Amino acid sequence: MNVAEIKTNDIANGEGVRTSLFVSGCRHRCPDCFNEIAWDFAYGRPYTKEIEEEIFASVEPEWIAGISLLGGEPFEPENQPAVLDLLRNFRRKFPQKTVWCYSGFTIEEIRGEKPSRAHTEISEEILRLLDVLVDGKFEKALKSIMLKFRGSSNQRVIDVKKTLESGEIILYLD
Repeated sequence: MNVAEIKTNDIANGEGVRTSLFVSGCRHRCPDCFNEIAWDFAYGRPYTKEIEEEIFASVEPEWIAGISLLGGEPFEPENQPAVLDLLRNFRRKFPQKTVWCYSGFTIEEIRGEKPSRAHTEISEEILRLLDVLVDGKFEKALKSIMLKFRGSSNQRVIDVKKTLESGEIILYLD
């Protein structure tokens, strides 16, 4: 996996002050994507243990709420092994902090309820390590700057833990 960008002290991509990791690689190619440069899987720099340590150091202060994963596309199959490793390590080190993830795939696609390349042997474990999933492709025709934490009205801000417990989609209420 390559890293397109790391934003520390980010207040735009989830609740509270966060560190946002933008991964490289996305096949969705949504028209008017805000991060088109990250479509290329080769863009940026390779994800390394040093980058993970940089992310973890940035999250260390008590006032940092957690991390957000964006892209590119964190659930592209090529990105999933590194994402899973990062999340396992993050949960061990920061069990009290939150993890948000933005994906053009829906939760139903990630879980394999609808056919999708996002559903892999590890996609369910990645989901279990998330607190909030903002799912669905960005739709230019449904764009609204009035929406909180999402770009278009088709996208959902899902409370992953409650959704997995109940078996029904539970939206995140901030």
